[in-house]
Amino acid sequence: MWIYGRNPVLEAAREGEVRRVLVARGVERKFLKQLEAEGIRYQLVPRIELDQLVRTTRHQGIVAEVAEVPLADPEEPLRRAEARGELPLLVLLDGVTDPRNYGAILRSAEALGAHGVVSETRRSAPLSPVAIKASAGAARRIPVVQVPNLPRYIEDLKNAGVWVYGLAGEGEVALEEADYDRPLAWVVGSEGSGLRRLVRERCDQLVHIPLRGRTPSLNAAVAAGIALHWAQAARRG
Repeated sequence: MWIYGRNPVLEAAREGEVRRVLVARGVERKFLKQLEAEGIRYQLVPRIELDQLVRTTRHQGIVAEVAEVPLADPEEPLRRAEARGELPLLVLLDGVTDPRNYGAILRSAEALGAHGVVSETRRSAPLSPVAIKASAGAARRIPVVQVPNLPRYIEDLKNAGVWVYGLAGEGEVALEEADYDRPLAWVVGSEGSGLRRLVRERCDQLVHIPLRGRTPSLNAAVAAGIALHWAQAARRG
């Protein structure tokens, strides 16, 4: 797998995950000195080679070959919470197909202390280089799970004692009214159609984020970040 962009490549290199690094000829000497100072070996190649390799010109003059990000076992998020002595906090994605949103959610989830992000194999953005770049390295630091059937996985979580909140504009409970002092999973739907009926029916409760302006909805990644932050703040409070 190839990743691109200066911060993602540097992050991966610092963690020892890169197999090789290609840098476009003509990049500023200051950046090359930074790579050398950090002991990152690289090969200079024509910029067009990078364009063709990652199919974009937005690579900032550097790409790296890395191992595929391994998917986690479906039970890993709960095991991680138990190992940390924390109440489980998961994010479930129902139809989030934009890889940048997917990566941004991974980034927020890891930064805000969630124990895993779960999506459905057929109805989700793939864990692609675009998603990995958007995650800013978080994709390798948090359990990323894909399951064949999200409604069934929700049932398994509920049987394990996890309370499942679905984020929905028409939710009967406001964000600040929900109870966070228990094992919890947030379900985030697609920006276009929201939660599917089968997913919605399996949620224990639907929760809405109160909006003050005229914009009717939030980006899926923004909504997930707000919900995670609120849950963690309520638990600390």
